[in-house]
Amino acid sequence: MDTKELKILLENLKSGDIDIDDALERLKHLPFEDLGCATVDHHRGLRLGFPEVIFGAGKSVGQIERIMTALLEKGNNILVTRLAEADALQIQRGFPAARYHGDARCLTVEQKPVEPRGKGCILVVSAGTSDIPVAAEAVVTARLMGNEVEHLFDVGVAGIHRLLARRERLLAASVIIVVAGMEGALPSVVAGLVDRPVIGVPTSVGYGASFAGIAPLLGMLNSCAAGVTVVNIDNGFGAGYAASLMNRES
Repeated sequence: MDTKELKILLENLKSGDIDIDDALERLKHLPFEDLGCATVDHHRGLRLGFPEVIFGAGKSVGQIERIMTALLEKGNNILVTRLAEADALQIQRGFPAARYHGDARCLTVEQKPVEPRGKGCILVVSAGTSDIPVAAEAVVTARLMGNEVEHLFDVGVAGIHRLLARRERLLAASVIIVVAGMEGALPSVVAGLVDRPVIGVPTSVGYGASFAGIAPLLGMLNSCAAGVTVVNIDNGFGAGYAASLMNRES
């Protein structure tokens, strides 16, 4: 349940379209529901504007399905991140409306239309093709949160002309997510070209001295360009969520 749905519920109660018992039935599992394997936070949509997201890695298919069922019964759309394709195929047997986004390793269920909430476009930029899974996770997250999202893939600093040729798209974006491994230089370059928020996402892509993402993480944290915000290694979801908050109309 989100703020809009709660207002409708209270208005229906006030007008007499539903009675107190009906309202109580809708509200009795707020703020959370204990499933044994998980405690589902049904208040999250009210507090934060977006329902609880399921982190799929480390969970069994049965656990994910139970959490999905609880969220769907409350009228929420579903986002499951870091989900293996084999697990997604099992889940889709029980949830035919579920869609698996292979590049992003995410599964979504949209049982109600996604309400547009962004004041502009979020642009997701990835340095290399190997960074696409993390970038795609950011794309899926931001879109499900009600944003217009575009992407530019494989425009890293090894061939900077590829990025500069798309400068108009950079300047048209409201928020830019920049995903890069190796030395993590791309967010600094992008932030030096635009006057809008840039979110750097270091990835674990790279050779040994990149230390599974530590090198690009430190590079982004030490960016000489102003306005760069950095999320954790491989955290495309976190970047998409943060960009959505920055881009939110109200």
